[in-house]
Amino acid sequence: MNPPLFSLHDIEVRFGRVQALSGATLSIHAGERVALIGANGSGKSTLLRMLHGLVPHAAGAFIGRVPRRAQAMLFQRPHMLRTSVRNNVALALWLRGAPWPHAKREAMAALGRVGLGALAERNARTLSGGQQQRMALARAWALQPQVLLLDEPTASLDPTAKRDVEALIADAAHGRTLVFASHNLGQVKRLASRVIYLEQGRVLADLPVHDFFDGRLPDEAHLFVKGETA
Repeated sequence: MNPPLFSLHDIEVRFGRVQALSGATLSIHAGERVALIGANGSGKSTLLRMLHGLVPHAAGAFIGRVPRRAQAMLFQRPHMLRTSVRNNVALALWLRGAPWPHAKREAMAALGRVGLGALAERNARTLSGGQQQRMALARAWALQPQVLLLDEPTASLDPTAKRDVEALIADAAHGRTLVFASHNLGQVKRLASRVIYLEQGRVLADLPVHDFFDGRLPDEAHLFVKGETA
């Protein structure tokens, strides 16, 4: 097996007195679809941000074999620049060194893939929540990342928008490594091949998706799953 894209051993991340990750140990290999689950404050977002190079670790060993240019991260509330939908996507490519005419063409192709081609000239800040997430996916798609990191990408969307964005995520993840945080356990079952359960910054379970939902879990993880599916 090839070496993992990410290796964490006894990772500690602190924000002042808050221990966001505590002794986190895990590896992620190319092509995996990893779901991070756990209650709010369990460390999911911190772990994603650390993988993306946005959060430093205070202790432990971290090896990342994927340059940040080969990663794309989507946040729960994506940042919208005060310009057109097309420019929001094209600017990401231009900042990577693409000539502006090429960036605009690639942006339109990416927007077409997510069904937003007709809204390309609209101010991005006027889009609905679901449309903004689709635009953010187009922005990531255009960059052709090796790794896609998603932080609760459908948490604030209505059921129809959730289904649409989830289908786009499944398409975008094809041939890539996907790591995503979600409270939607149905979504986890549909998208993930592996589930990592975090509690208070600690990794308490790390299992294939079938074993996580059909096997024996640590008590804390079992109670979380039972509460989320009750």
